[in-house]
Amino acid sequence: MMKEKQELVSFTDEEAEYLSQSKIARLATSSARNQPHVVPVTFEFDGQHFYFSGWNLQQSLKCKNIQNNDRVALVIDDLATVRPWRPRGVEIRGRAQLEENDNGLYVKVTPEKKISWGLVNGGGN
Repeated sequence: MMKEKQELVSFTDEEAEYLSQSKIARLATSSARNQPHVVPVTFEFDGQHFYFSGWNLQQSLKCKNIQNNDRVALVIDDLATVRPWRPRGVEIRGRAQLEENDNGLYVKVTPEKKISWGLVNGGGN
């Protein structure tokens, strides 16, 4: 049986703008024994994919987890205001791939699902 190619997740203008201005995300991975692990990462967003690297990435627990289980989640969020309380953000669920270029090892996350909230024009799925 052939696998169907998954459609790329598209981002609204508001989501893309928010993500392009954000620099820190929380990355959730899971070990081979389903032990969760969440860490902050700095990231780049090219309009379709998320990329991150880091010091000693190859020896990190996040890298080891991705090698065993490529399913990840990213949350990029903040508070637009405290009074009134106005949280906003984007959650990404997808697949992570370890890749390498002249600068070294990095991770590419391909979104399979996204949820956003609190962005200028409401956000949404």
